[in-house]
Amino acid sequence: MKHLAAYLLLGLGGNASPSAADITAVLESVGIEADSERLEKLLSELKGKDINELIAEGSSKLASVPSGGGGGGAAAAGGAAAGGAAAEAPKAEEKEEEKEESDDDMGFGLFD
Repeated sequence: MKHLAAYLLLGLGGNASPSAADITAVLESVGIEADSERLEKLLSELKGKDINELIAEGSSKLASVPSGGGGGGAAAAGGAAAGGAAAEAPKAEEKEEEKEESDDDMGFGLFD
Protein backbone atom coordinates (compact mmCIF):
# COMPACT_ATOMS: atom_id res chain seq x y z
CA MET A 1 0.00 0.00 0.00
CA LYS A 2 2.84 2.37 0.83
CA HIS A 3 4.37 1.76 -2.59
CA LEU A 4 1.10 2.51 -4.33
CA ALA A 5 0.63 5.67 -2.25
CA ALA A 6 4.10 6.89 -3.25
CA TYR A 7 3.33 6.04 -6.89
CA LEU A 8 0.12 8.06 -6.75
CA LEU A 9 1.85 11.00 -5.06
CA LEU A 10 4.46 11.06 -7.80
CA GLY A 11 1.69 10.88 -10.40
CA LEU A 12 -0.07 13.84 -8.81
CA GLY A 13 3.24 15.70 -8.82
CA GLY A 14 3.48 15.37 -12.59
CA ASN A 15 5.59 12.21 -12.97
CA ALA A 16 3.41 10.17 -15.34
CA SER A 17 5.60 7.06 -15.10
CA PRO A 18 7.46 6.87 -11.78
CA SER A 19 10.44 4.52 -11.62
CA ALA A 20 11.44 2.27 -8.75
CA ALA A 21 14.13 4.79 -7.80
CA ASP A 22 11.54 7.61 -7.69
CA ILE A 23 9.24 5.62 -5.42
CA THR A 24 12.12 4.51 -3.20
CA ALA A 25 13.25 8.13 -2.84
CA VAL A 26 9.77 9.24 -1.77
CA LEU A 27 9.49 6.46 0.80
CA GLU A 28 12.99 7.05 2.18
CA SER A 29 12.27 10.77 2.53
CA VAL A 30 9.77 9.89 5.25
CA GLY A 31 11.84 7.13 6.84
CA ILE A 32 10.19 4.10 5.22
CA GLU A 33 12.25 1.33 3.67
CA ALA A 34 10.99 0.19 0.27
CA ASP A 35 10.48 -3.52 -0.39
CA SER A 36 12.09 -4.03 -3.81
CA GLU A 37 10.17 -7.24 -4.57
CA ARG A 38 6.76 -5.67 -3.95
CA LEU A 39 7.80 -2.48 -5.73
CA GLU A 40 8.83 -4.36 -8.87
CA LYS A 41 5.57 -6.33 -8.83
CA LEU A 42 3.55 -3.10 -8.53
CA LEU A 43 5.44 -1.46 -11.37
CA SER A 44 5.04 -4.50 -13.62
CA GLU A 45 1.27 -4.53 -13.02
CA LEU A 46 0.92 -0.79 -13.66
CA LYS A 47 3.25 -0.65 -16.69
CA GLY A 48 1.51 0.86 -19.71
CA LYS A 49 -1.71 1.63 -17.83
CA ASP A 50 -3.23 5.03 -17.18
CA ILE A 51 -3.64 5.52 -13.44
CA ASN A 52 -6.72 7.74 -13.89
CA GLU A 53 -8.49 5.00 -15.84
CA LEU A 54 -7.58 2.44 -13.17
CA ILE A 55 -8.98 4.69 -10.44
CA ALA A 56 -12.21 5.23 -12.39
CA GLU A 57 -12.55 1.49 -13.02
CA GLY A 58 -11.91 0.71 -9.35
CA SER A 59 -14.42 3.32 -8.23
CA SER A 60 -17.14 1.79 -10.39
CA LYS A 61 -16.36 -1.66 -8.95
CA LEU A 62 -16.37 -0.27 -5.43
CA ALA A 63 -19.79 1.31 -6.00
CA SER A 64 -21.28 -2.15 -6.51
CA VAL A 65 -19.96 -3.46 -3.18
CA PRO A 66 -22.56 -3.34 -0.44
CA SER A 67 -21.50 -1.21 2.48
CA GLY A 68 -23.19 -0.29 5.70
CA GLY A 69 -26.18 -2.43 6.23
CA GLY A 70 -29.46 -2.80 7.92
CA GLY A 71 -27.83 -3.34 11.28
CA GLY A 72 -29.68 -4.84 14.15
CA GLY A 73 -33.00 -3.74 15.46
CA ALA A 74 -33.35 -1.28 18.31
CA ALA A 75 -32.71 -2.59 21.80
CA ALA A 76 -35.73 -4.06 23.50
CA ALA A 77 -37.39 -1.91 26.14
CA GLY A 78 -37.26 -3.02 29.77
CA GLY A 79 -40.08 -5.21 31.05
CA ALA A 80 -42.91 -3.85 33.16
CA ALA A 81 -41.66 -5.87 36.14
CA ALA A 82 -38.53 -3.71 36.37
CA GLY A 83 -40.62 -0.66 37.21
CA GLY A 84 -39.33 2.91 37.37
CA ALA A 85 -35.81 1.98 38.52
CA ALA A 86 -34.97 0.60 35.09
CA ALA A 87 -36.07 3.82 33.42
CA GLU A 88 -33.91 5.95 35.72
CA ALA A 89 -30.70 3.94 35.30
CA PRO A 90 -30.16 4.69 31.58
CA LYS A 91 -30.56 8.42 32.19
CA ALA A 92 -27.79 8.39 34.80
CA GLU A 93 -25.53 6.41 32.45
CA GLU A 94 -26.19 8.83 29.58
CA LYS A 95 -25.14 11.78 31.74
CA GLU A 96 -21.92 10.01 32.68
CA GLU A 97 -21.16 9.21 29.03
CA GLU A 98 -21.65 12.83 28.00
CA LYS A 99 -19.22 13.89 30.69
CA GLU A 100 -16.62 11.38 29.43
CA GLU A 101 -16.96 12.59 25.84
CA SER A 102 -16.26 16.17 26.83
CA ASP A 103 -12.92 15.05 28.31
CA ASP A 104 -11.73 13.71 24.95
CA ASP A 105 -10.42 17.06 23.76
CA MET A 106 -8.37 17.51 26.95
CA GLY A 107 -9.29 21.17 27.18
CA PHE A 108 -8.30 22.04 23.63
CA GLY A 109 -10.91 23.25 21.19
CA LEU A 110 -10.84 22.60 17.48
CA PHE A 111 -9.93 26.20 16.65
CA ASP A 112 -7.72 27.09 19.63
